[in-house]
Amino acid sequence: MKTPQSLTSTAAALVLGAAFFAPTTANATMPVIDYASLAVDQAMKFIQNQMNNTLNSITGQLGANGPLAQLLGPNTYGSVNQLLQQGFTQISNYQKAQVDAHSQLIDGQNIAMARVQRDFRNAQIRDEHIVGSTHCAALDGGQAVIAGASKSWQVAKSITDVTDKRGEGGLNQPGYFGSAQAAQANNNLHYQRYCNDVEAAAGLCTISQTPNADQQASALFVSGTLDGQDGVTRANDYATSLIQPVVPGTLRGDQITSTQGAEAIARRRAYNARMSLARDVTSVAIGVQSPSVTLTSEQQQEMTDEGLPATPTASWLHALMLDTTRRLSSTNYHGQLASMPAASIQREIATELAQTNYLLVQLYKLNLMHATTSAAHLAETVEHNYQPAFAMPSPNLSN
Repeated sequence: MKTPQSLTSTAAALVLGAAFFAPTTANATMPVIDYASLAVDQAMKFIQNQMNNTLNSITGQLGANGPLAQLLGPNTYGSVNQLLQQGFTQISNYQKAQVDAHSQLIDGQNIAMARVQRDFRNAQIRDEHIVGSTHCAALDGGQAVIAGASKSWQVAKSITDVTDKRGEGGLNQPGYFGSAQAAQANNNLHYQRYCNDVEAAAGLCTISQTPNADQQASALFVSGTLDGQDGVTRANDYATSLIQPVVPGTLRGDQITSTQGAEAIARRRAYNARMSLARDVTSVAIGVQSPSVTLTSEQQQEMTDEGLPATPTASWLHALMLDTTRRLSSTNYHGQLASMPAASIQREIATELAQTNYLLVQLYKLNLMHATTSAAHLAETVEHNYQPAFAMPSPNLSN
């Protein structure tokens, strides 16, 4: 079968041959025959036949019995055009379905992520509003400290009530019967509780388990808590030896009713006031170290971590020390602090600020005592330095 290119070349050759090799013009007497037109007409018919044959061949190949149809199979499901159209349509449907499926997947993922983010935020809100164990422990410790402060004041007040009566030489007190009796009473107490080896060798007493404890500062200043009632007693006896071991004899009878006794009793009141102030300072020191605070389990654990024997009670001062050292050196506390949410850390900071304010108030009270003590020292110094230059005669009140 000739191809369309060969048919075109043949037609062109025929046209050129008719144009250049045509015969000369005939005479008028000769029959008129247009050979050129005849050749062109014949060539056109030939080309048309060739084109028809080509189209028929193509149609046959594309037909139901052609080679292409044999390759594609029978025409049961439609023609090639129909199958191609259906295939392209199906592909388009697949693509549209794929886009929709992707949209659904993305929407589902967005919904799932939104739920995850919501749950995460809910967990954050929950953690920020739930009070942690550290905050509860700090609150329990703070309540114990406040309760212990009241008990410490009661201990100090009880000691002061006793020492004030002793220093004033009240009725039935050793000083009421004279300074010698007061000195002997102090010695008897020392021999009974704190006899040392020298005194025992002299036959004055039997050596004690805590010799000379009433002379040692370690009886007052301990690691944090005095050793029960015995520890409080030793600390009080040390304060007695430190401040007022011997009470002057009480002014009685004519001693206070005479003219000279009027000035003497006034000076004795000044003496008693200064001694009371000095003893009150030591009484406060004893009170804040007396076992008056019931410790929590966290505070007892902190004592164990510090290498101290865990006791159910401790002093007000020791409870504050335990809370301070817990925040400074406890690995458990710092581990919880590292995992705390922001709100819990803010609550912890607020608790520490409240504790700081509480300590500042206690420090202010202590400074008041220091200022009062300094004022007493100043007054005594001025009184001692104020001496008349010489004896002055009594003034004439009639003038």
